[in-house]
Amino acid sequence: MLSKKSKYAINALLYISRNKDEGRPILAAEIAEHENIPHKFLEAILLDLKNAGFLRSKRGRKGGYFLNKSPEEISLSTVMRLFDGPIALLPCVSLNYYERCEECKDEKTCGIRAVFLMIRDQTLRTLEENSMAAILRREEELEEKQSTAD
Repeated sequence: MLSKKSKYAINALLYISRNKDEGRPILAAEIAEHENIPHKFLEAILLDLKNAGFLRSKRGRKGGYFLNKSPEEISLSTVMRLFDGPIALLPCVSLNYYERCEECKDEKTCGIRAVFLMIRDQTLRTLEENSMAAILRREEELEEKQSTAD
């Protein structure tokens, strides 16, 4: 399950992506208010995103946060890994956090592992294909559909 930290990080990145063309830094308080995220919790998340290279910040009265990467370069998988660790549901199929399962007799013939390897591959492909830019495009498409349905 997606943690609140990951969900809030994605919402914050989407908010900054939506407002990046204004050319101004985005205040944490503004993000917190618009995205309904607890301010103190958001500050820690934004710092993690900055330390991971997704954001940069400017201090002072006219300070705030900017994207350090384009919305196309920020995939759901990289954000989720930052806050939640492995994408895989089993440690024996994880790309970055591999661990052998204690009860496993033979990984090469384990049917459970084979199924969870397929799940990992499909999940990872979907998460990597969906960047902040892709999500914003999807939102626009859904809004268009909704407005034509009304």
